[in-house]
Amino acid sequence: MKPALQLRLGQSLALTPQLQQAIRLLQLSRLELELELNLALESNPLLDMVDGASEGEDGEASAEAELAADAPAEGADGAEAGDGDEQPLDFEFDHAAPRGAAPDEDGLEPQDAEPEDLRDHLLWQLNLTPMSARDRAIAAAIIEAVDDDGYLAEDDDTIAAALAALYVVTPAEIESVRRRVQQFDPLGVASRSLRECLSVQLGAFDANTPGLALARTLVAEHLETLARQDRARICQRLHVDEGQFDTALALIRSLAPKPGSGFASTGTEYVAPDAYVRKVGGRWQVTLAPGCQPRLGINEHYAGLIAKARREDAHYLKGQLQEARWLIKSLKTRAETMLKVATAIVRAQEAFLEFGPEAMRPLVLKDVADEIGMHESTISRVTTRKFLHTPRGTYEFKYFFSSGVTTVDGGAASATAIQAMIRKLIDEEHAAKPLSDQVLAVELNRRGINVARRTVAKYREAMNIPSSNERSRLG
Repeated sequence: MKPALQLRLGQSLALTPQLQQAIRLLQLSRLELELELNLALESNPLLDMVDGASEGEDGEASAEAELAADAPAEGADGAEAGDGDEQPLDFEFDHAAPRGAAPDEDGLEPQDAEPEDLRDHLLWQLNLTPMSARDRAIAAAIIEAVDDDGYLAEDDDTIAAALAALYVVTPAEIESVRRRVQQFDPLGVASRSLRECLSVQLGAFDANTPGLALARTLVAEHLETLARQDRARICQRLHVDEGQFDTALALIRSLAPKPGSGFASTGTEYVAPDAYVRKVGGRWQVTLAPGCQPRLGINEHYAGLIAKARREDAHYLKGQLQEARWLIKSLKTRAETMLKVATAIVRAQEAFLEFGPEAMRPLVLKDVADEIGMHESTISRVTTRKFLHTPRGTYEFKYFFSSGVTTVDGGAASATAIQAMIRKLIDEEHAAKPLSDQVLAVELNRRGINVARRTVAKYREAMNIPSSNERSRLG
């Protein structure tokens, strides 16, 4: 084979740095965007927060000629061709102070008190309990092994291994200390099973408590049968009447099956909406949240130094100016895309806004992508961790997308609407005669929705609703 030159024509997609930045910013949540912009403001002296629409434009214009003189002309895949058409951004970034401003008068950000979790509560009681240093170390290891529900899932060997560097302990010592920890508040903590947890709590009652003896027997020997609410079999087996059984059952129901559930391990998280939808003049209108689109500008002082700086400094400032202008344009593109997607979602789901979840229409990413002329992957990025505030609540953009089920008249009903119908039917059912999945399927078919029993069961389980048999026992 001899070396030869060949000429080939082909097409390829090249991701420019600006396009990569725009894609990355598009998938960031609102909080992540704020963190990203804070880093950009700290690292790029050409970027600055501006308060007015005209501030920063003169600095950008003065640097435009210097940048254009050295920057190579970009083709269709570059971003420079359209930069001259940039307009001031329409939304202010009201969640970040201007550069150099203090968070408050004292220079400190307000801090919420750290909530006390279960382990802190138990360790506080341990410090008040007289124990030897050996037993205190064992108790601390047990407390560290307690899960959020208050149960001890680790075995004795694991706890002994955790204490190997300090003491060599036996299973009997661990068990003895664990019995003492079980008497801490909440009572029954560090138990290894539900039966043990309930038994410890029953042990704290006065011996003359009505139904206590029967309650202990039920927990110790008939807990599984009790969970099935097989009242007749239990009464027959224990030779008690229904009145005695109800007294013991009420006592058991007063206990805490998860003693640690009252202690929150994590604080409440709040969501800041990225867009708002309101009804104005009989029509639904979408606006972006004020903090969703920050108002960035070019620092006039540093931009004016480009023409006066030395070659190396001028090269650095020109690069920072280019990055600043790319970031500003990427943020504008992000806001415009988000507004288009939110508007398309609201236009498709007006029935939901008017009548609730039962009127939700089937909607997939391709429908929105075709409407606004973008790729499905772009719509997926925009709808991830972005939230829309509606008169019916705040929902993630993805909440409005669901598959459809055909109806008798040839239309389609979304999975969200079907779930809402199932929940409404179950909420309205008689407690003594709950509706089975088959009955729910027949009722939905009567309303024109072709859905099978197994589909109803799938939707019911997705909403964490018990089966009809379990709901009957609970009732």
